[in-house]
Amino acid sequence: MVPFKSLFKFQNFEQNFRLFLPFSLACLAIFLALAVPAILNSPDDYQQGNAVKIMYVHVPAAWMSLLIYTIMAIFNISGFIWKNRFFYIIAKSIALIGTVFTAITLITGSLWGKPIWGTWWAWDARMTSVLILFFLYLGYIILIDSFDDQEKGEKIAAILSIAGFINVPLIKFSVEYWNSLHQPASIIRSGGLAIHESMLKPLLLMFGVYFCFFVFLSLIRVKTEIMKIKLTNLQTK
Repeated sequence: MVPFKSLFKFQNFEQNFRLFLPFSLACLAIFLALAVPAILNSPDDYQQGNAVKIMYVHVPAAWMSLLIYTIMAIFNISGFIWKNRFFYIIAKSIALIGTVFTAITLITGSLWGKPIWGTWWAWDARMTSVLILFFLYLGYIILIDSFDDQEKGEKIAAILSIAGFINVPLIKFSVEYWNSLHQPASIIRSGGLAIHESMLKPLLLMFGVYFCFFVFLSLIRVKTEIMKIKLTNLQTK
């Protein structure tokens, strides 16, 4: 069993990388093998027809965009608290992945909205707040790369990500507190589950696919960032 604290030390990353990379890839393959037939066999919606299957791409991507931003903010807060640069490196490494998931959310949302709502886009609370999330990700990435001193850029960008976290609960509760074209919570409501098991199963399996893919890509990107730091240190000696 890998000690939890050892996961966040530069010197232990190579060992953890060799352990978790094949594990995440194996989990990805398993979830994908289960998700594809579950999606193909899932029923059409009585109102939306076959268009409802966009949900299996859109909804897990939306969950991942919020989850990754939350993880990014937590790592940046941890960097300030424990003065450990590795936390900033992890946050920086996952930011681009979160940006891509947010872009997928926006694109598939538009593709889903056109046949169902009759429009590609509406400036309602949910969609606008997700677009803001996309720009927060971009702003974080751009801000880091705007400084010659990478450590300074990481800390300043961390402040932006922490301040921007207020947008995450706004996205979550936007459909409940503001009039919105976007439907309210479709999975769990106050009365319990709001979705049939035949649709919930492929939805959760696709989330598993996305999450394992996120872990896989994160490991590779963290390794790449560490290699860049080592190369820079060698060049400055």
